[in-house]
Amino acid sequence: MKRLLREPLVHFLLLGGLLFLWFQWKGGASGPGTTRIVVTPGQVRNLASGFTRTWSRPPSEEELKGLIDEYVREEIATREAMALGLDRDDTVIRQRLRQKLEFLSGDAASGGLPSDAEIEAWVKAHPDAFGGETRISFRQVFLRADRREDARADAGRLLARLRAAGPEAPGAELGDATMLPPEMPLSELGEVAATFGDGFARALAEAPEGEWTGPLASSYGLHLVLVRERVAPEAPSLAAVRPLVTREILAERRKRELERLYEGLLAKYSVTVEMPGAGPGPSAGGEAGAR
Repeated sequence: MKRLLREPLVHFLLLGGLLFLWFQWKGGASGPGTTRIVVTPGQVRNLASGFTRTWSRPPSEEELKGLIDEYVREEIATREAMALGLDRDDTVIRQRLRQKLEFLSGDAASGGLPSDAEIEAWVKAHPDAFGGETRISFRQVFLRADRREDARADAGRLLARLRAAGPEAPGAELGDATMLPPEMPLSELGEVAATFGDGFARALAEAPEGEWTGPLASSYGLHLVLVRERVAPEAPSLAAVRPLVTREILAERRKRELERLYEGLLAKYSVTVEMPGAGPGPSAGGEAGAR
């Protein structure tokens, strides 16, 4: 017995038992899984400051008591609901917990505002994001497909005549009558699409400059076109795009940080996906997916 009493493990167990009995005598620890609720001075201050932010004045003594009573009710309801397992398999709760976890990793993802060099590199890597639209001017000769036996063959013959006559060929009177403009001044492709349709505008953007080409199709019929001028969009100034590009860069940083977070966390787990009508598909630790 004397030898046993000299063992450090026995001392540790006795001390742990005494601490357990003392906590139980004092009413037990506070927190989930216990029946003791402690509202700390810090929590009271948080309740009061929340009221002040909402109503632009501090709460009265009676109002503060109501806030504390509501906090205690919420704590009781939360503990009882968790004891009944109501938090399990609840989509809203799971999503909220995920949001809080990802929010905690947000500060690490920010890393400060992007530099001018980062912004310039992003704009170069995404030339279509803020550069505006290409502007184009052109002539067009229209052929109604629904009134011709072989509209494409007619378009081919007419195209040969226009090319032989050159860029200044009087083409409008060679085609069919239409309310569409025979010539468009320098306009953005969006304006062209509003008049002739999206498909026509996309084809026109690829048409060669300075020669008759076609036919390009639209919802109206066929068009032979001559692109007179094409003006590429101007690169935006750094000051003009800084707020938008900053937001995009920070979003990309956060996405990369979340990817690293989940890669690290997933390595701790062994995931098995059991597909309907198939046996379980175990995956190695850190790999998830249907097998």
